[in-house]
Amino acid sequence: MLACLTLLQVKRRHYTIAIREWKKKKFKNIHCLSVLIFLCLNSQGVRKSYREVIDVSWGDPHRAGVKPLSFVRQVLAACLYPQLMDGDKLMVDVKQRAQRLLKTCAGGSVGSYSDAAGIPQIIQSVSEYILRRDGGIPCHPENIYITPGSQWALTNILKVLVNSEASPRTGVLIPVPCHSTTIVSLTALGAVAVPYYLSEERGWALEVETLQQALDSAKGVCNPVALYIINPGNPVMFKFYKILKFWTCFVSYKRALAEIGAPLSDTVELASFHTASKGLMGECGLRTGYVELVNLDPAVMKYINNLFSTNSCPVLGQVALDVMVNPPQPGDPSYPLYLKHIRASLAENVRRVEEVINSFPSFSCQSLEGGAFAFPRVFLPPKAIEKAKEAGLQPDTFYCMRLLEEAGVLFSPGTEYGQMEGTYHISFCIMTPTDTMEEILKRLSTFHKQFMREFA
Repeated sequence: MLACLTLLQVKRRHYTIAIREWKKKKFKNIHCLSVLIFLCLNSQGVRKSYREVIDVSWGDPHRAGVKPLSFVRQVLAACLYPQLMDGDKLMVDVKQRAQRLLKTCAGGSVGSYSDAAGIPQIIQSVSEYILRRDGGIPCHPENIYITPGSQWALTNILKVLVNSEASPRTGVLIPVPCHSTTIVSLTALGAVAVPYYLSEERGWALEVETLQQALDSAKGVCNPVALYIINPGNPVMFKFYKILKFWTCFVSYKRALAEIGAPLSDTVELASFHTASKGLMGECGLRTGYVELVNLDPAVMKYINNLFSTNSCPVLGQVALDVMVNPPQPGDPSYPLYLKHIRASLAENVRRVEEVINSFPSFSCQSLEGGAFAFPRVFLPPKAIEKAKEAGLQPDTFYCMRLLEEAGVLFSPGTEYGQMEGTYHISFCIMTPTDTMEEILKRLSTFHKQFMREFA
C-alpha cells in the first residue's frame, strides 16, 4: 500500500492513468488500485454522489462497523485493568471469568509470557470445546497449539509438509475459489498448488469426481501430499489418501475422519484450524487462533513444537480465545445481552443479500450457509468484457473498479480467488451492521442498473 502512495506525488487527471501505473508496477490486488484511483480523483476535486467509501472487501467485521461483543471486551478490560472489578459496573460472570483467567497467567498479569503452546488451562478449555463440538470424539490437549492467527499456523504447517528440494515437487490440492494468500504461501515454499473446482450450482459443494480429476492432472507435475479445504468456514488439511468420504451437511472434518473408521481414522494426518478473527467474535486485531493436530508422527510433533515455539500467541489473545470457546450460557447474567448481540445483524444480512442480489436479472447468489463472505456470480455483457480487455483488466476487476469509483463500495473481484474460466464473480463480507448492508445493497442496485444500461 505504501508503494502505491509513492506513485501519486504528481497529480493525475483521470483514473485511467492510475490503472496504467497499477499495471506498470504489477500490483494485483484491487486495494492498491483503489488507493491510486481515489488519490487521483481527489487531486482533481471530483465530486461523487457518496460521502464515504464502504469497504467490505476484507473479512474484518469491526472495520466494517460491527460492534465488539460486550462480554468479550469486558473480560479483556477486566484482565487488563483488574481494578475495574472493584466496582459494580461489571456483571458477576464477567468478574468471575476475568479472575479465573488472571489466575492462569504468570504473576496474575496478561503482560507476562506464556508457554510456547499457550496457557495450559486455556488449551484445556479449547480441548473441551472440541470434545463438545464433535459429540465426544476424544481431543487431547497435547495436540493443540494456540497460535498468533490461523494464517500463521497454516503457513508453518505447510513448511512441514513441503520439501522444497523434492523431485517432483510437493503438491497441495486447493479449492477454487480460494484466498490468494494460500497460493502465495505455497508457491513461496516451492510447492505446486493443484486446483480443484467447487460446484457453484450445488452451493459450492466439494465433489469426489473433481478431486480425482485434480489428482490426475498432477501426474508428472508434482507429488500431491495434502488436501486443503476451506469451504465455507475454517481451513482444514487432510494428508491425502485415495479413499475419502465426504458429507453434504456440515460437520467438522475431524468428526468426519473419526466416523470413517479404522484404519483411516487412525492413520490419516489432519491439521484443523480455528480463529477468533472470524465468526461471531470478529476480533481480527487480537491475532489469535489454534490448530489441532491429529495422527501425526511423534517425531514430527516434536519438530512442530520447536517450530511453533518461535512465535507464541499474546496472552490477551488467548484470553479472547477462552471466551470464544466458552461463551455465556443460559442462566448467566451476561447471556441475554450476548444472545441479543450475536443475533443482531448476521441473519438479517444473509436474508437481505440473497433476496436483493438474486432479484437482479444478471446475478446469481448461492445460499449463504456458514461463511463470512458472499460470492455471487455476475453475468457481464460482451461490451463490458471488451471494455475491460481494452483497459488491460479482468472483467470482474473492471466491474469492481467502476463500482468503487461511481458508488463508493469496495468489493473484491472473483479473479483474486480463482473461478471457472468464462465466469465472473464479486466477493464481499456480509458481517456489517444491518443499516450498512442496506446502504451497500442500495448503492449496488443503482450502480448495476446503470452499468448494464451503459454496456447493453
